[in-house]
Amino acid sequence: MRNSILELLSYAAASAAALAVDVGVLALLVSQAGWGYLPAACVSFTVGGVFLYFVSIRFVFRFRRITNRAMELPLFVGLGLAGLVVNTVVMFVAVEGANLHYLLAKGAAAGCTFATNFVLRRRLMFARLAHAR
Repeated sequence: MRNSILELLSYAAASAAALAVDVGVLALLVSQAGWGYLPAACVSFTVGGVFLYFVSIRFVFRFRRITNRAMELPLFVGLGLAGLVVNTVVMFVAVEGANLHYLLAKGAAAGCTFATNFVLRRRLMFARLAHAR
């Protein structure tokens, strides 16, 4: 239990750093490159996810279930697709429905994706399997 709480807190800190990368890339793509907020949000979310992977395997999760390291990053990012769907839907609803600025919408979306991604990644990639009794 203590390990799970420590991992959750560490993942929260790593996710905050990844969110900073995500928001920075999002702001650059929209304000400087002229991208629409939804395509930019998809790209920035993926960049943040790759950053989070490297921080997670270095500082967050001690056990790594995936033995094929070449498959670990694609799986980590792939599991993040559930979060990307949530991210995109929340941003669209917040910007188009609630008329929020895209960066405020990103804050709401980040809160909605955190738990989904932590649970999926920890259970499927970074937790030991329970032994049959």
